[in-house]
Amino acid sequence: MNMIAASVTAPPAPKTLADTGLSAVMLRDLLLKTMFRMNLELVSDLARVICLPVPVTQELVDLARSQRLVEATGTLHATSGNEMGYRLAEAGKARALDALAQSEYYGAAPVPLEVYRQQVARQSIRNIRLTRDRLVAAMGHLILPDDLLDTLGPAVTSGRSILLYGPPGNGKSSISNGIRDAMGDKIFIPRAIEYSGQIITVFDPIVHARAEQAVDDPTSLRRTSNRFDNRYVYCARPTVITGGELRLDMLDLAYNPAARTYQASLQLKATGGIFIIDDLGRQAEPPQAIVNRWIVPLEMGYDILALQSGEKFVVPFDTLVIFSTNFHPNEIFDGAALRRIFFKIKIDGPDQANFLKIFAMVARKRKMPLDEAALVYLMREKYPTIDNRYANYQPIFLIDQMIAICEFEGIPYQMTPRLIDRAWANMFVRDEPIAK
Repeated sequence: MNMIAASVTAPPAPKTLADTGLSAVMLRDLLLKTMFRMNLELVSDLARVICLPVPVTQELVDLARSQRLVEATGTLHATSGNEMGYRLAEAGKARALDALAQSEYYGAAPVPLEVYRQQVARQSIRNIRLTRDRLVAAMGHLILPDDLLDTLGPAVTSGRSILLYGPPGNGKSSISNGIRDAMGDKIFIPRAIEYSGQIITVFDPIVHARAEQAVDDPTSLRRTSNRFDNRYVYCARPTVITGGELRLDMLDLAYNPAARTYQASLQLKATGGIFIIDDLGRQAEPPQAIVNRWIVPLEMGYDILALQSGEKFVVPFDTLVIFSTNFHPNEIFDGAALRRIFFKIKIDGPDQANFLKIFAMVARKRKMPLDEAALVYLMREKYPTIDNRYANYQPIFLIDQMIAICEFEGIPYQMTPRLIDRAWANMFVRDEPIAK
């Protein structure tokens, strides 16, 4: 049985060809291409591959038979519940080749864009009501000030856009990942969508974490195990994370001229989930240009994409966008861009008390015994040299450095002023000229 979250309404499985929302010609050609490429004969196998219920697939096979494109083999397969086998007629092979010349896509039937739009509304990220307890649980590995959670909670619940900024090494990326973990529920991702006769693949196993896959009884004419349209995959809410490698063309459809198919843009794959743009300001594109590309989606709740023909069309934009940068926002954005980002949250380094909590927590996890004299030395002798600027990454860095030294020297894990000195020397690079 599929365990589907009660908060998300599942897309109903089509009961007839008409229920798919696709033209009979597109479905017929998809069937022929799939039979040709995969050499499948049984309706149950075809139903599994094109992701339609067995009765609907049988209806499609019967349509192709009526057009003399498919013929029965006359063989009953005892190992498959005495199913009748089918094969392509010569006319069917010719039609399959013609269809493949137009598009190499075969397999899972797509979901019409308009139908997908309805499912996006049913599972909108803005429907999530995130509680403080859930956010705290997701951030449990971080030590954060209470007022930061006070700001993060409403920001995430709004489902709008968030800018996290502040000095490097203070957990902006970890906070972004914690927000992702706090979502917790599951939604339905289409394997592919269809617009104007063009097929755009959406489901991407690199981006989408499949929650569960039901398997049908191949001898059954009813899909008892699937309670939803199998053209979708039941997944955790997606998270797309990009950094310095982000280019503006990644936010457009990717066209494969050899296969004559499209792959969804990054933000389309992130629909219903989170899009994290990390290290903003490190990309080849200027930050202002990146934010300008998001103005319409962030304000209007839809995005505009284009086909190879130049035809533009509207797709849903239902994504929590998180920008993360080490730069001050005023350095990389103009006022108009900042107005369009709904929440601006500064992530500062910890104060001394929280720094020591983080240090103790990391030491406990790494099985490094704390030493009071070494900690006093660190606080009194080392940190004043950098104006007592604490950062969240520093405890992990220093303790891992001391562990590496202890392992190299063959001594038990320990914390001493001498080891503090050696670890500290690797945390910063001296500002000194290099002889050339």
